[in-house]
Amino acid sequence: MTYIAERRQEERDRRRNEIVDAAEALYAEVGWDAVTMDQVARRARLSRALVYVYFHDKADLHFALVERSLEELRRRFEAAREGKARGIDQVEAIGRAYLEFARELPHYFDACARYQAHAGADGTPQPNECACMGAGHRVHEVIVDSLGRGVADGSIRADVGNLYVTALALWAFSHGLIQIASTKVGQMAHQGIPVQAFVDHAFTMALRTLQP
Repeated sequence: MTYIAERRQEERDRRRNEIVDAAEALYAEVGWDAVTMDQVARRARLSRALVYVYFHDKADLHFALVERSLEELRRRFEAAREGKARGIDQVEAIGRAYLEFARELPHYFDACARYQAHAGADGTPQPNECACMGAGHRVHEVIVDSLGRGVADGSIRADVGNLYVTALALWAFSHGLIQIASTKVGQMAHQGIPVQAFVDHAFTMALRTLQP
C-alpha cells in the first residue's frame, strides 16, 4: 500500500470511528429505538450522505456498535480470568465479568441482546455483519478455552460434553440471569430476595453442573 493509500485508509477509519462514536453516545443517552441516522450525522458533524457512505442503514450501523461491544466484552473476559489457575474459577470469573459489563455499560449489553435476537440476513452477510460475527466468535472462544482448561485440570467434569455447546449454554444462562436481575428487582425485593443473593445462588447452581 502506498503512502497516499495509507493516508486515505486512515482518514476512512477515522471518519468511521467518528460515526460509531456519535451513535454510541446517542445510544447511551436515549436508547437505540430513538436514535436516527440524522441525529448520528449531526452528532458526528458530518453530512447525512457521508454517514450512508459508511453504513447502508441504521441496522448496518448497529452491527458496528455490536462489534465494539463484543470486543470490549472479550477484553473483560480475558482480564477476569487472568491469574485464575483452575478452569472452573476462570469460568466463574467470566460470568461475573459479564454481569459487571451489563451493569457498567447497559447500552453495550442492550446492543448485544438485540444482536442475539437478530435472525440474520438471507444470503451472504455484509462486511459489518461479518465483522460482528467474528467478534462474537472471539468472545465465545475465551469461554471454550477456559472450559477446556477446566476439563484438563480436573476442576470441570470430563463428561461435560461438547465445549462449544456448553459455552453457548452458559452464555444463554448468564444472559437470562442478567435480564431477570435487572428487570425483576422490585418483585424480588417484595419477596425478600436481595438481587446479589439471587445472582450468587444462580452462579452456584450453574457451577455445580460443571464440577466433577
